[in-house]
Amino acid sequence: MVPIRILSDNDVKNILDIKNTVACVEKAYALKANNQVRLFPMVSEVIFEGRAEMDIKSGMLNEEDVFGLKLVSWFGDNKNQGLPAITGLTMLFDLKNGFPKAMINASYLTGMRTGAAGSIGVKHLSKQDSKTLMIVGTGVQAIFQIAATLSQVQTINKVYIYDPVKYENASKFQYSIKTELDKIINDINDTYNKSWKQRIESVQFVAVETPVKALEETDAVITITPSRKPLIFKEWIKPGIHFSCVGADMTGKQEIDEKIFEVASVYVDDITQASTVGETQSAIRAGILGKNNLTEIGQFILGNAKGRTSDEEITIFDSTGIALQDLAVSKYIVSKAEEMNVGTIVQI
Repeated sequence: MVPIRILSDNDVKNILDIKNTVACVEKAYALKANNQVRLFPMVSEVIFEGRAEMDIKSGMLNEEDVFGLKLVSWFGDNKNQGLPAITGLTMLFDLKNGFPKAMINASYLTGMRTGAAGSIGVKHLSKQDSKTLMIVGTGVQAIFQIAATLSQVQTINKVYIYDPVKYENASKFQYSIKTELDKIINDINDTYNKSWKQRIESVQFVAVETPVKALEETDAVITITPSRKPLIFKEWIKPGIHFSCVGADMTGKQEIDEKIFEVASVYVDDITQASTVGETQSAIRAGILGKNNLTEIGQFILGNAKGRTSDEEITIFDSTGIALQDLAVSKYIVSKAEEMNVGTIVQI
């Protein structure tokens, strides 16, 4: 009999906070740059075209003595039934003996670690005085992107919201976002909770029907859609803008004009994954750049690669989502769950 800890989505919500999620993801990127990890081949499948898809991401963290996987699915029609669009499970195993350690509901975990990734791009690669953020897409993940970015980049005081499908979605999002952001914070420190509420209130949220005019004053863009065609074009952008491209994680997906890569410095979470299933794939297919033009974000975090060199430079962070993010965050969750005696232990 082997004991395994089962953690529900509520368990994860009671444990996980933005600050530690960002720290875990940054650590995962750094460990990768130091060759202290392994990524295993990804499995991705479209279940229903444009409506549902799933992927399995797996790997190992040598330093943390764990390996594991996450199976996550996206069912876009779930919102019509009052159900979450993203669901999944993470399984964590002991690297010393192969025994299972935990099974974790990956819904909230995925939202938090993905939001952390997009924010890391803005934090490290946008201009130091970035004031205006644009979010492209108004699904559940957009909330996590905004929350993480506002927590990491204190100079941002305006967020444009653009939904490429329907303006009404952006308009509704504009009026609900502050309430949703208030739910994200999980911290026993009342002073921090109070400062977070003040932070939210200090930011202006503006829905836009088209991104063109808003891009004239936008410093950083996060795209988080399932799009398979460009939503932002090269002729619309200004020097100095940063893109965190988060939505593309499967062959054929694309959110920004591949011509933007002609004038940008490009950073990725994983070179192989980004060039095959990430936003970068379209530029590589077009012959605009090759793998040798890509820098992994972990190299920058370690100080082995330069980042932005001027306020005029255009930067892109292609965040495809790698298993190491999930494993690092999951290990943190399990460690805290053990300390707090949270979850259900079953014998298998």
